[in-house]
Amino acid sequence: MTIIAPSILSADFAKLGDEIAAIEQAGADWIHVDVMDGRFVPNLTFGPPVISAVRGATKLPFDVHLMIEQPERSIADYAAAGADRITVHLEACTHLHRTLHQIKELGLPAGVAINPGTPISLLEPVLEDVDLVLVMTVNPGFGGQSFIPYSLQKLRDLRSRLHERGLSGVSVQVDGGINPSTSALVREAGANVLVAGSFVFGHQSPAAAIAALR
Repeated sequence: MTIIAPSILSADFAKLGDEIAAIEQAGADWIHVDVMDGRFVPNLTFGPPVISAVRGATKLPFDVHLMIEQPERSIADYAAAGADRITVHLEACTHLHRTLHQIKELGLPAGVAINPGTPISLLEPVLEDVDLVLVMTVNPGFGGQSFIPYSLQKLRDLRSRLHERGLSGVSVQVDGGINPSTSALVREAGANVLVAGSFVFGHQSPAAAIAALR
């Protein structure tokens, strides 16, 4: 089953609650929440107060992607605000294993994300500790970027490693440049959770956009 998680980074922030509710009606499975701190990535988005404010707009899970430095300092705040799963970046964590288990101790699935320039091999020590791996298919920080083709080999490599270790239940997520053409490619390469922002929110019919990604 392919899970579609529209990113609210591409939503109209002036009516964010309504946009989220509309995406649920359009057939989304998760709501992807891109949190950026202006330091780890060159952009600033929203924090726990905004997430808490729109939590009531949908019953869908909030898939919170922390693109922030020292995420361990604020994981509890995002959980309290309504996150249903939290993903942190390998590149942002000094003690990745500890941070992943901090998420799990809050009762949430834990994810780890890697940037395009980070090799899959660096995930080896924590594959047994995660519920989701997010392979960034653009450099994080902005919406609307083009898909990086060599991400496909990284996805194949990741799926192979998970299979070899009996970890087929770990979700493989992609984020960046996802549209009907690239969605077919990443699904073939092993991804089962697709994040799409501008393609869904910029489409005349979000429901048609979501259906096209499946």
